[in-house]
Amino acid sequence: MNEVLSALEARVRADLARTAHPGAAWLAPKPGPDGKPALDVLIVGAGQSGLATAFGLMRSQVTNILVLDKSDEGREGPWLTYARMHTLRSPKEFTGPDLDIPSLTYQSWHEARFGEDDWRNLDLISRELWAEYLLWFRRIVGLPVRNGCEVVEIGPAADGLLAAKVHSAAGIEIVHARKIVLATGQEGMGDWTIPEPLRHLLSSLCVHTAQPIDFASLRGKNVAVVGAGASAFDNAATALEAGAAEVHLFCRRGEIQVIQPYRWLTFRGFLRHFCDLDDAWRWRFMRAVLEMREGFPQATYDRCARHANFHRHDGAPIEAARETGLDVELRTPKGVFSADFVICGTGIDMNFAGRRELQNCAGNIAVWADRYQPPAAERSPRLGRFPYLADDYALMERVAGATPWISDIHVFAIASTMSFGPSGSSINAMTTAVPKLVHGLTRGLFRADIETHWASFRAYDVPQAVVERQTPAIGGEQ
Repeated sequence: MNEVLSALEARVRADLARTAHPGAAWLAPKPGPDGKPALDVLIVGAGQSGLATAFGLMRSQVTNILVLDKSDEGREGPWLTYARMHTLRSPKEFTGPDLDIPSLTYQSWHEARFGEDDWRNLDLISRELWAEYLLWFRRIVGLPVRNGCEVVEIGPAADGLLAAKVHSAAGIEIVHARKIVLATGQEGMGDWTIPEPLRHLLSSLCVHTAQPIDFASLRGKNVAVVGAGASAFDNAATALEAGAAEVHLFCRRGEIQVIQPYRWLTFRGFLRHFCDLDDAWRWRFMRAVLEMREGFPQATYDRCARHANFHRHDGAPIEAARETGLDVELRTPKGVFSADFVICGTGIDMNFAGRRELQNCAGNIAVWADRYQPPAAERSPRLGRFPYLADDYALMERVAGATPWISDIHVFAIASTMSFGPSGSSINAMTTAVPKLVHGLTRGLFRADIETHWASFRAYDVPQAVVERQTPAIGGEQ
């Protein structure tokens, strides 16, 4: 480790010590059914959002927590797996999990590693360096993370606790917690979608961008990419750079989108107070944003456009597909195309029943369609399937009383978008979204223990000063 980075780490420790007020522990351990102390908060997902949430809780003196991730250390989140862009799309100045501690920002880490001149000359942050920064952040603030652990079921337990069934190489264990945060990023509470005309195809012929892809095997092949968002272009570019013979990108819209709506809404007022709007305004904004999808930057487009064997087809949704031997024939309004392999960059859909961890409550999770009926011109069945969350990111019941325990499951992922705007899957919103989530978690923990706090207050008898008893004046002297 270089001396500058060592000095930065010393500064981090000093900054955290100087801003630790109030430092008093305020949560008494609650025993679980197994006799062991239950966690106050279990966080599922050790990507950027899970780490930031854990850090925020520890700063609030909620230290009896644990972060679990099914991936190996360093492989959490998309950065070294299915993210195939060269750099982050967020401007380098945007802060993230540091939660306004200057010495913990990516900029401070980058300057300590590579120098201030390198930072000044940097355009965008590489995804590999962002992944490395997150591991450094996790280590330097001392977050309790266990990798290789997948939560496969969540249910109620005695005394108002939740029970999480966790699968790891060591087997199955039950972890009890007062609250659970699903910080599961893009995957969230749904599944990656493949358009209906393509769902019957074998996985050897058609995959989603979120799945592992052997791009080297596509050398000399004809590749079809379905979708025209940023991830679709990233995968098209990766196939081209791997030596694909032809790459055809199919956009269902008649005109490709070049506007990135998330750039407009990245200001404190929107990020902090969007969730305070009524349902009509929240629906109106997020319907417009999500139906536009995520635009792509110039560099992403240029990665594809520089190749003469890249072909874009606008107004060309896939209407039908059939296997013809070892390849696929795709029918579109613009004609029929043949491809050796199909990659779908077509986003995600909410599908609670498809999530193992939610099997005990999937049918009773309230969704937007249960709580709000938009005007006819603004209807969207897809967006109506998003969970309708409480003001602390908690799940709400469709039928009150059937699964009351789900109010202690908090969703901090792409599934929270309709209720909170960009939050659990966005670097841009982290600085406002994480404190809001942490506030909701600590509020719930405090309220649940109010009788204990009252008893503790009534028993508090520590004097602040020693006052000597005055003796009466002698002989009437004044």
